[in-house]
Amino acid sequence: MKKHYGNPKRRDEAYAATPATPDFVYGLHAVEALLKHHPHSVVALWVQQGRHDPRMEAVLQRAERLGLPCTEQPRAELDLKVAGVHQGIVAECRNLKLERSEGQLAELLDALAHPPFLLVLDGVTDPHNLGACLRSAEAAGVDAVIVPKDKSASITPTVRKVACGAAELVPFFSVTNLARSLKALQERGIWVLGAAGEAGQSIYQTDLRGSLALVLGSEGSGMRRLTREHCDSLFAIPMAGEVSSLNVSVSAGICLFEAVRQRSLPRT
Repeated sequence: MKKHYGNPKRRDEAYAATPATPDFVYGLHAVEALLKHHPHSVVALWVQQGRHDPRMEAVLQRAERLGLPCTEQPRAELDLKVAGVHQGIVAECRNLKLERSEGQLAELLDALAHPPFLLVLDGVTDPHNLGACLRSAEAAGVDAVIVPKDKSASITPTVRKVACGAAELVPFFSVTNLARSLKALQERGIWVLGAAGEAGQSIYQTDLRGSLALVLGSEGSGMRRLTREHCDSLFAIPMAGEVSSLNVSVSAGICLFEAVRQRSLPRT
């Protein structure tokens, strides 16, 4: 038996507004972030029948305050709605466009009252890696994540699930020409520094303070040639073992938090 919660009138209006191809967001962190930061985009919630732990109850209470319809369903029905691990909750949403354009990037940079701190990902096509990078970027206080439109993962339900709410928080820019965008950043006085395994300089010898854009490439091939050529300098993460490279999301975490460490130190 399915149970419904929320205002019936609000529920009817919500379902009437459901798009032909709705977006589905799943996982507790992702749905919590959606309800907190973009509640207007949520059409309805489905929750696993019989799950009433404190964390789920907190999500349902927020949804009830927002007047959102919530339906209990058996786990098997939720499994059919999404391809990933849903943790007992799925949100149906109106199309929420989280990807922004080059023009919006310029507006964001103009509005900053502090030196920009940016993460650029070149050729990261795996949604799990992109989601993990977004999660690290949000934790590190990054102002924006920039990717090329081609040969890059976009914001998908899987990315949002892995990002644990960071996809709804970190400004995400998909640009047509990454090399041109890097040049535009340099013209603003932003240092563009790329991670490359063959670089002679260690990240720990690199000044990561001030206006900064950190560039990382895919785990296999690294940055593309043109991207590499548009970096002001390159640095490497020292590797003590025999493994030749790190997963890009691990590399991103190391680089971002080394930058956080340096940026927290007083200048001498």
